[in-house]
Amino acid sequence: MIKLAHISKWVNTGATRTFLLKDVSLDIAEGEFVSIMGPSGSGKSTLLNVIGMLDQANEGEYMFFDQPVHQLKEKQRTALYKQYIGFVFQAYHLIDELTVYENIETPLLYQNVKTAERKAIVADTLDKFQIVGKKDLFPAQLSGGQQQLVGIARALVAKPKLLLADEPTGNLNSKQGEEIMELFSKLNKEEGVTIIQVTHSEKNAAYGSRIINLLDGRIEL
Repeated sequence: MIKLAHISKWVNTGATRTFLLKDVSLDIAEGEFVSIMGPSGSGKSTLLNVIGMLDQANEGEYMFFDQPVHQLKEKQRTALYKQYIGFVFQAYHLIDELTVYENIETPLLYQNVKTAERKAIVADTLDKFQIVGKKDLFPAQLSGGQQQLVGIARALVAKPKLLLADEPTGNLNSKQGEEIMELFSKLNKEEGVTIIQVTHSEKNAAYGSRIINLLDGRIEL
């Protein structure tokens, strides 16, 4: 499903080149649940953003379902992203001007899901995450934990083939965090959703079938 070959990403500051990722090669099969761990600044979120097509590598090749992502134009990458990928961001990235309901509905609008079906899917999702009572509120009216739940609901509403999660339980209490990890595990085992999560938590990482450790932008072998 995912094949990264010799991926490097850097930023130039004056004459100094700082590597965020250095010569990363990685294969992830469809249906895997992979946890990425490493200290702060090791390149975890950068790697997730490259896999999620939100960021481009400076060097290397990226194949996604046999599509050469590194050669695609931005419009083609965006279309792939919308079709296949759900992303849970550490900083929520909810749209402030939209209600909870509208935020969750957004990915379905991108996929041109018909109105009646869209309403049914959103209603089902609100129910699953126990946020029906919050559907008409705006992000600013929610706690951090509630915003995180909405972000996760939005990432899953369009049934993505690939779920990318950056510290998905970082703002949740331990009970909510455990429920979300159990939900991810169920999606992976029962529906075959491929999951890649970045986490600092050994407990969360253990839900994955494979742990990848990053250090200074490189995969530790």
